Amino acid sequence: MYNFAAGPAVLPAEVIKQVQQELTSYQKSGMSILEISHRSSLFTDLQAAAENDLRRLMRIPTDYDVLFLQGGATLQFTMTALNLAKKSGKIAFVDTGHWSQRAIQEAKLLPKVVPEIIASGKENHFTAIPKVPKITADYDYVHLTVNNTIEGTMYHQLPAALNNQTIVADMSSIILGYDYQVTDFDLIYAGAQKNIGPAGLTVVILKHALLSGIPTLPAMLSYPKQVKKHSALNTPPVFAIYTAGLVFKWLLKQGGVSAMQQQNEIKAQLLYNEIANSSLYRSPVAVADRSLTNIPFVTGSDQLDAEFVADAQAAGLMNLKGHRLVGGMRASLYNAMPLAGVKRLVEFMQQFEMNHGGSRK
Repeated sequence: MYNFAAGPAVLPAEVIKQVQQELTSYQKSGMSILEISHRSSLFTDLQAAAENDLRRLMRIPTDYDVLFLQGGATLQFTMTALNLAKKSGKIAFVDTGHWSQRAIQEAKLLPKVVPEIIASGKENHFTAIPKVPKITADYDYVHLTVNNTIEGTMYHQLPAALNNQTIVADMSSIILGYDYQVTDFDLIYAGAQKNIGPAGLTVVILKHALLSGIPTLPAMLSYPKQVKKHSALNTPPVFAIYTAGLVFKWLLKQGGVSAMQQQNEIKAQLLYNEIANSSLYRSPVAVADRSLTNIPFVTGSDQLDAEFVADAQAAGLMNLKGHRLVGGMRASLYNAMPLAGVKRLVEFMQQFEMNHGGSRK
């Protein structure tokens, strides 16, 4: 069975096996990881190791803080605005689809915060990344959704117009899968349930200089207070951080983020080539902006799409149904999806096409 879900998503098989082996007695303590104290050295040591490994993987400089929080990327829509919209109160958004729109909606709910859309892909139905014009207004930061899980687009490089701007990035579905430079961003946040680990953990990486001048906020919503307490203002998501730490070690064994990007490019190109060579399948996404991790495709028939998804599931290819906003199919090829899974999907696509009278180009 191969799991192509967009999230919660596939985890490395050897990580799941290690979790299983250690579950009843973590580090031979006689206690499960599910029940150890977050104040114990068992946890603080594993959290420190997870942070150190993440810093190695992403080459995070010492002037950036790393937080392991809760609430998902969705809470960060609000938290970033509360903390960082502190001068002009204006936030610039690049609208690249559903999740950037959710971030805009949350910012609109906050008093003294003025979200402005400086570029949008709405006219092309979010099938391409919009061009960002030269920025002349005084914004506290620019918000980007770096990879669009639903629409299947991504930033392969940052727009030149954003040079010298404070950039906040939702990197949930591409973090550790593409070798971005942390120093190109001022704050990065990512829900864990795609490329990092199980749901319940949110990683935030932020430049320490951002912490100055932040207004007094409730503790759980305050970056300065979370940094001061090392993400432990309340009980942190112990199991999710533990599993994430195992995934980080697995990634280091694979050769790090650059090696994973190369593998993701191979997997994605294999699937994109199959779509291009088919008379049945079509990708709606502009070639230059296609995601490496979330690949939507359609047959042009809702009935045939539904039949494809059902037959694929019967063949052990799980969770290929596209998001309700775009329909069709979607294959999510995160780091833990093996090349063998993509090859199996391509074989199924070819057989399905033959069974329905398709022809190869």
